[in-house]
Amino acid sequence: MALMDFIKKQFIDIIQWTETGDGTLAWRFPMAEMEIQNGASLTVRESQVAVFVNEGKVADVFAPGMYKLTTQTLPVLTYLKNWDKLFESPFKSDVYFFSTRQQVDQKWGTPQPITIRDKDFGAVRLRAFGNYSFRIGDAKLFHTEISGTRDIYSVADLDGQLRGLVLQNISNAIASSGVPFLDLAANQIQFAQALAAQLVPEFEKIGIKLENITVQNVSLPEELQKILDQKIGMGMVGNDMGKFMQYQTAQAIPKFAEGAAGGGGIAGDAMGLGAGVALGQVMAQNLAQGLNPNNANAAAAAAAAAQPAVAVVSPADVMTTLEKLGELKTKGILTQEEFDAKKADLLKKLV
Repeated sequence: MALMDFIKKQFIDIIQWTETGDGTLAWRFPMAEMEIQNGASLTVRESQVAVFVNEGKVADVFAPGMYKLTTQTLPVLTYLKNWDKLFESPFKSDVYFFSTRQQVDQKWGTPQPITIRDKDFGAVRLRAFGNYSFRIGDAKLFHTEISGTRDIYSVADLDGQLRGLVLQNISNAIASSGVPFLDLAANQIQFAQALAAQLVPEFEKIGIKLENITVQNVSLPEELQKILDQKIGMGMVGNDMGKFMQYQTAQAIPKFAEGAAGGGGIAGDAMGLGAGVALGQVMAQNLAQGLNPNNANAAAAAAAAAQPAVAVVSPADVMTTLEKLGELKTKGILTQEEFDAKKADLLKKLV
């Protein structure tokens, strides 16, 4: 009886695969000594493809459906030993199942900034990320090029290869899109379309069909972003120095205010705010001159006259007083509003 049980295990008569949803792309049907009985039933479900491999070579590819493995459904079997004599003997082969459903929400991104050429800025290093989806389009090609004879091949096994193809083609995609860097953020769909055009033939080389790819963000490294912000600011004010000073002052004031609100480095903040006030006065004079360039002195005098008379104190006294006020605020004796009011009064007295 034990001998009969052993023999039965060598003859497979039902071949099928139920996916477990774990991201498996290719799965080899387990067989005792890889022997399939003549007339065995092969079931291929929707979203699957089965590949029959005999003696290391792909014999046939089966689309969804139910098949009986005979010389009629698999012509290669006529060349196997004893099948031409219609003997009911098994044949040694492999059956691989491939999942053809869409693998969605696969992530891609630039772990390090990549360098591209831009018509506005020359060489630019940027970061980008997004997602994409794919499916197995040519199971035979995927088997021979990628999955091979492995028992299981998953999405995770392929992830690094596909990410590499995306990164390899980003530069060409940006160049072919003709979109300047400054316009990439507003034209991410166009960028994604250009990237897809570059990737489709690359994916097809390994039997993969690219279904969709998105670009969710394009950005510069932080240090380059600061330079770009300054360049944009200069572009906004052009060659008008008065407007540029106004822009710089507007950029600096929030930083000074953050330091004061934090209660730390109050003396440094006072000096910074004092410098901002002085810069604002110079800016006002420059703007007045710009409005009436033929009477610059009169405009400057009018700007000075418009300023209310205030008592002048030394910066050292102001800083000492602010430090004491800061201590009172920290101890809860002064409220934030009271501290801000006192600070504003003191700053008005700075030369």
